[in-house]
Amino acid sequence: MGSKKVVVTGGSGFIGSHVVDALVDAGHDVTVVDHRVAPHRSDVGYEDVDLLDLSSVLAATRGAEHIFHLAAVSNVNYAFKYPVYSTALNVMGTTNVLEAARVNGAERMHMASTVWVYNGSLDGEPADETVPFHLNGAGHIYTSTKMACEMLCHNYGELYDLPFTVLRYGIPYGPRMREELLIPIFLKKALKGEPLTVAGEGEQYRNFIYVEDLAQAHVLAMSEVAKNQTYNLEGARKVTVLEVAENIRALIGEQVRIEFMPERAGDFGGKDVSAEKAMRELGWKRNVDFDYGLKKTVEWFCERWAGSGNGREA
Repeated sequence: MGSKKVVVTGGSGFIGSHVVDALVDAGHDVTVVDHRVAPHRSDVGYEDVDLLDLSSVLAATRGAEHIFHLAAVSNVNYAFKYPVYSTALNVMGTTNVLEAARVNGAERMHMASTVWVYNGSLDGEPADETVPFHLNGAGHIYTSTKMACEMLCHNYGELYDLPFTVLRYGIPYGPRMREELLIPIFLKKALKGEPLTVAGEGEQYRNFIYVEDLAQAHVLAMSEVAKNQTYNLEGARKVTVLEVAENIRALIGEQVRIEFMPERAGDFGGKDVSAEKAMRELGWKRNVDFDYGLKKTVEWFCERWAGSGNGREA
């Protein structure tokens, strides 16, 4: 394929920073477009841009051949608290990126979506990319914005002949993940000597995907076969909340307590999602198993928190 000029919106965030690493390692010329947060590395370009400002998005993406659009309100609690802003940024921000890609003649716009779009789908066989959206049970403002963004990608493809690729992320974990997510929350409690609280019997599950494996899919998605296609990037196996807690206890020490609390109404138990298409068409591989990935994640957080008092007893 050769080196391409690539823009990554949200490239300073958890997933975005790993996508930037993977693209740079593959030899591409990368520019990060993010708002008020500089990239984690100095060998990439940086444009401080508010995605709701179309003229700035147009300027920042000029000359880009591939645009990876990851910037969004992704914290579901924030989206719940601020639905209007979250919808504006996720949907209008995506529209501005699509418009910039169209006006600037980009080769492809890659849209970061989520396997949570399957929330309302009927249980049965693992959900693949042909499963339609089910609005009853979609479940969240965040999920609905991602559905809308996927629809906009198809609209721009059909109306303006703008090629796209949609990547539906599973639940990523790994170094640099946000501290309000399950694994860092459990780890911080374990280091403080607080019990890890598990709802019900802890059988709620996620197919966690290690963030570096997820990032590699973005490099592969630049291929021609991925044009106008959608791919699930899901983890290899079910990992229950209880297993996460037990693994953290094994890594930190047997003194870590696990306590069970009543189940919360409406808790998302999990959904079976197939990543077979990405493996078949892109040659994507999930190289890091959960146990090893969790160990690397715990090591990263412990190093980061060492000396800061964050997550540890004073």
